[in-house]
Order: sequence, then C-alpha cells, then structure tokens
Amino acid sequence: MPNEQEKFAFALRLKQALKRSPKKISSPTELALNFNLRHAGDPVTPQAAQKWLAGTSLPTFEKIVTLADWLNVSLQWLRYGIAEDKPVAKSAHKPQKTKVVATAPTTDELKMLAALRAMPEHRRNLVVEIVEQFSLEQEMWRD
Repeated sequence: MPNEQEKFAFALRLKQALKRSPKKISSPTELALNFNLRHAGDPVTPQAAQKWLAGTSLPTFEKIVTLADWLNVSLQWLRYGIAEDKPVAKSAHKPQKTKVVATAPTTDELKMLAALRAMPEHRRNLVVEIVEQFSLEQEMWRD
C-alpha cells in the first residue's frame, strides 16, 4: 500500500509529464478524457484524475502504463522516480555525455545570464521552461 509521500511524489511527476506533453492538459476533466481515449480498460472519472493530481491516490499499474506510454515518459520514473534506459531510436546517434563540474561560470555563461536577465519576463519564463524540460529528460532516462 503506497504511503502519502509516494502518492504526493507521483502527483508531482505526473504534473511534470503533463507539462511537457504536446497537448496541454489544464484540468482533471481533460486528463480523464484524454486518458480514457487511450486506455483499453475501465475509464476513469475526473474525480479519480483529480485524486492523482492531488496526490491522494495512485492509479493502478495498468493505468500508469497507459499514462507513461501516452506521455512518452519512463514507466519506472513515473511510478517510482527511478530513471531507466532510454529506448534507442533506429536512426539516432548517441550524443556525447558531458560531465558537469561545479566551477565558476565561464564568460559565455555570464553573457547568457546577462541576456536572460535583459529579456522581458514572459521570454525569461519561456527559456526557463525549456531548460526545465531538458533537465526532466535527463532525470527520466539514463544514458
């Protein structure tokens, strides 16, 4: 039986996955509707979707499988917060992984920060959202 902390952590990961989804889901009703279009089993109600988002209940394993597939996220990450190997696309080449070391910012990084700070708030928010999406990809999949 999952505890409250596990349910809350799942809700946070579900919200992150929904945020990066091409179709923006803004309500439990939209979540339930879009989920039910993809799930072969019993449909869910908007109330059940609200409980998932609020962290008061967890979907069944079969429903988590559907959510992970639909939202193109790792099943293990969505359920447990554990990264797993990213599926390899047939034509994709593996990018070189660079190790990030905590050092003083470079001149280029300082220029980028200055440019970011000079942007209007809506553009800064857009850049931050893009960086968050890339960061989420790294959290979800192991290289």
